[in-house]
Parts: sequence; C-alpha cells; structure tokens
Amino acid sequence: MPKTRPFDNHVDEYEKWFVDNHFVFQSELYAIKKAIPSEKKGIEIGIGSGIFAKPLGIKTGIEPSKAMREKAKTRKINAVDAIAEDLPYPESSIDFALMVTTVCFLDDIYKSFYEVNRILSTNGYFIIGFVDKTSPLGKIYLEHKDNSIFYKNATFYSTKELLGILKTTGFEIKNIYQTVFGNLDEIKNVQEVKPDYGEGSFVVIKAKLKLKL
Repeated sequence: MPKTRPFDNHVDEYEKWFVDNHFVFQSELYAIKKAIPSEKKGIEIGIGSGIFAKPLGIKTGIEPSKAMREKAKTRKINAVDAIAEDLPYPESSIDFALMVTTVCFLDDIYKSFYEVNRILSTNGYFIIGFVDKTSPLGKIYLEHKDNSIFYKNATFYSTKELLGILKTTGFEIKNIYQTVFGNLDEIKNVQEVKPDYGEGSFVVIKAKLKLKL
C-alpha cells in the first residue's frame, strides 16, 4: 500500500518545511540541477506537490496522494495517479526519471527500479535525491522517525545501499553529488555542491541505463 495518508492529511505542514528551511531547499535544488539532462523528456516519480518539479522544469510525473496531486495542479504540474511499482508509461519512452526523497516511501524498491529501467530510453538517466541514513541529518531522522508525521513508516537507505540496488537493476553510476552540510537551522545561504558522498546529508545519484532487464 502506498504510504499516502500523512501526505493526504498534512499538505500545509509539508509545504511549510520548505519555507522554514528555504536555503536547505535551494541547496538541494542546486544539487539536483547538476544531474538533470538539458532539453530531455523527463518525469518525477513521487512528484508530490510539485515543489521540486516546478523550478526544475519538470511538467509531469506520478503521485499516489490525492491531496498532493491537487496541490501540484496549482503549480500547473500534471500529476498522474499511479505508483512507482507500476508506472503508466510505455517501454523506452522517457529520457530521464527523477525521485526526490521518494525512495524511503517505496513499497518495493527493486520493483520500482526495474520499472524505471523499463520506461527509460536508450542512454536514459535515473536521478535520485535523498537523505543518506548514515549522514548527520539521516541519523536524526532515524532517531526521531517514530514521532514524525511523514517518516514514521519510511525506510531509509545509505548511499552504498542504493548504489548496489542500482547496479542490480541495470544501471551504471555516472555522478554523485552532495550538499546540506551542518545543522539545518544553521544553514543561512545556498550551500556548495561537492562530488561524491560521505560529508553532506543530501545526496544526488545520477545513474545511466546500462542494461535492459
């Protein structure tokens, strides 16, 4: 079952986080933009309220939460009612697929990644933005997840774990970026983006389709 109830019931709280943590949000966007291919046809999987899609120029994607889809419409985003494990796109029809803080809510991560493999065109890209569970912020989220509206039922991953799953599901790693250094309440400007992982709490993996499975 998709973990949609918190997002259906707490859209305003979800949106408020990005206002309260403006420079964290902008830093994450900055890192994701480095991985997005220019002038390509892309979708976002778990497009939510469209808060990432809008500034990234992504116009469509899937989202199982009705309330989030309605919010995305106000940003002129076409959010389709679907799940990551059963994507409503033809085989080899998409140039890139983006997931931002979505992997932790997947019911079946392997099935979802195989679906991305199916819909990507030759040389297509799969881009994942997430909070690494071994990072400072990831450890805080894990410690307090039982008291969190959104993360109570989430499954967090480390970068190493995702790299392994990506390779198993037919992808090769092209680039890794990291940002969000330090405590969230201390971030007062857009932070730099560094290559690799291990320092920043927010990691972006850019993987290329290697083998159709």
